[in-house]
Amino acid sequence: IDDLAEIDYSLSSLPAVFQPFINLDLKGIVYPTGNYTAPPYMAAPFTIPDQRDSMLYLAFSEYFFQTSSFAYYTAGAFNVTIAEETCSYYNISTEIFGSIIPEVAKYSVTPNPVMLKIMATEIPNISLEQDSFTVEIQGSMEVFAVLPDSTTQSLFTMNITANTSIALNIFDQKLMGSLCLNR
Repeated sequence: IDDLAEIDYSLSSLPAVFQPFINLDLKGIVYPTGNYTAPPYMAAPFTIPDQRDSMLYLAFSEYFFQTSSFAYYTAGAFNVTIAEETCSYYNISTEIFGSIIPEVAKYSVTPNPVMLKIMATEIPNISLEQDSFTVEIQGSMEVFAVLPDSTTQSLFTMNITANTSIALNIFDQKLMGSLCLNR
């Protein structure tokens, strides 16, 4: 897939050949690149509705998304450092955090740029629903002040849990998504 994850797919049953169509059931597992350890999930069988008005049907199970989440988590893809330059562009500084957290204002009298380290602390949980899928991510964020001599000083760390729903729709032959922050 990319430098962090690979997909292994195989037939889960013999192909069913009928006059108007062929049915291929594939089982796809996503692994961290070069690390073929079994993911902590079990694949559950599922069926797609019998429709014959399109040329191609694709269906993805929770298992596919769960193994993808596991692979990217294991590879460290959910660990992100937002550099001082990016924070400065969006005007995020110790002054902003000082207005929210009084201890930061006491510690950092003069405004300093900040750097953010965001990391997932558990494998993101993905569940499929009728018209959307839900992603729950648990993580932590550490905020650093970037001092004038370019060293950093940790200001605070906070734990984060985000639960979002993502709905996919096709408009004008384009796949579009909408994201909703549930909590």
